[in-house]
Amino acid sequence: MTLTEIERAEKSMQQQWYDLVMAEQQGSSLEVLEQMYDSYILLAEEYNRCCDAFQQENLAALRATPASKRKHSRVNSAPDEGEGHIKLAS
Repeated sequence: MTLTEIERAEKSMQQQWYDLVMAEQQGSSLEVLEQMYDSYILLAEEYNRCCDAFQQENLAALRATPASKRKHSRVNSAPDEGEGHIKLAS
């Protein structure tokens, strides 16, 4: 998983949200809005999967790097908890 793939997934998710908001403002039917929302949720889940895969790959690479090389670098470290994920309302 690359940062480009994560950015693409994030952009798709954000565009779907924007389209949903615009459709609501233009008075689209409830059925159309629900379908658009379902698509948004799927894109949000894909974004979260991309973030998880990226973190796992980088964590594996970090573990494979000798401690002396990673001592001064935070580039490969896992992000803070919650960073990179969106929370979905239940």
